[in-house]
Amino acid sequence: MSMETMINEAMNVIKPELKEQPKIGLILGSGLGVLADELAEAVTISYQKVPYFPESTVKGHAGQFVFGRLEGVPVVAMQGRYHFYEGYDLKQVTFPVRVMKALGVKQLIVTNAAGGVNTSFKPGDLMIINDHINMLGTNPLIGPNETNLGVRFPDMSEVYNKDLIEMAKSVAGEHQIDIKEGIYYATSGPSYETPAEVRMIRTLGGDAVGMSTVPEVIVARHSGLEVLGISCITNAASGILDQPLSHEEVIETTEKVKATFVQLVKAIVQKMGE
Repeated sequence: MSMETMINEAMNVIKPELKEQPKIGLILGSGLGVLADELAEAVTISYQKVPYFPESTVKGHAGQFVFGRLEGVPVVAMQGRYHFYEGYDLKQVTFPVRVMKALGVKQLIVTNAAGGVNTSFKPGDLMIINDHINMLGTNPLIGPNETNLGVRFPDMSEVYNKDLIEMAKSVAGEHQIDIKEGIYYATSGPSYETPAEVRMIRTLGGDAVGMSTVPEVIVARHSGLEVLGISCITNAASGILDQPLSHEEVIETTEKVKATFVQLVKAIVQKMGE
C-alpha cells in the first residue's frame, strides 16, 4: 500500500471532525502536552481512531490530536508522539507528520525533553534547536520514494528554519525568557547514555541529547514544512553530575518549567500567525 493511500484513509477519519484547516503543527514531547490544554474551540481525536496510528505507550504522552486555536491561530497539536524505541519503524513514527502536511499545515514546531550535554545548561532551560545529529542508525526516508510526497534526496543544509529561529529568540527576549541555542543529538534509546557516550556527544558538537524529534523533522523537511525545534533541558546528561537518571525526573522538570514553555510557544505561534 502506498503512503499516499494511507494518508488519505487517515484524512477521511480526521477531516470531517475539523472546523477549519490548521496552519501550524505542534509536536509536544514528554511532559509538555499541557500546551494542548490551552487551545480554544478544541476538537480532540484519539490516535486509536486514526488508521495506521499505533498506540502511544510512554508516560507523559496522552496519545491524541488536539485541533483548535492558539492565540487565534488555527493549529493541530500532537499531545504525545511515537518513538523508535517503542518498537515502531520510523515510517510509523513519522506518519502523523505526513497527515499534518496533508491537512494543510505549513509550519511545524517540534518540542522535546532532552538531557543537557553542554555543561553551561541547567535543568529547566529551554533550547532553540539550530541543527541536529542523527545517530539513530537509520532514516525515515529509507525505502521507495513517493515523489508526490517529496524528492528522493532532500536538502538538509537548513533543517531548522533560520527566520523562525531568529523570531523565536526575539520573542523570548521580549518576554524576558532566558533561551539557549544548540545542537540536538538523537539516539535510539530507551537506555540513557553512559558517561563515556556523553563525552563523545560533547566532542562531536552536541549540546542536548534525546530519543526523538529527528525522524519527524527529516520527514517534515522532505514534505516541505518549515521547522522550529525547542528542547526542554530536563536534566544534566550522564556523568556531568554524580547522580542516576530517571524518566520521573524528566516529568518533574517539565512540570516546573511548563508555565514558561507555554508562554514562549503561545507568543511564537501568535507571531507566526501574523
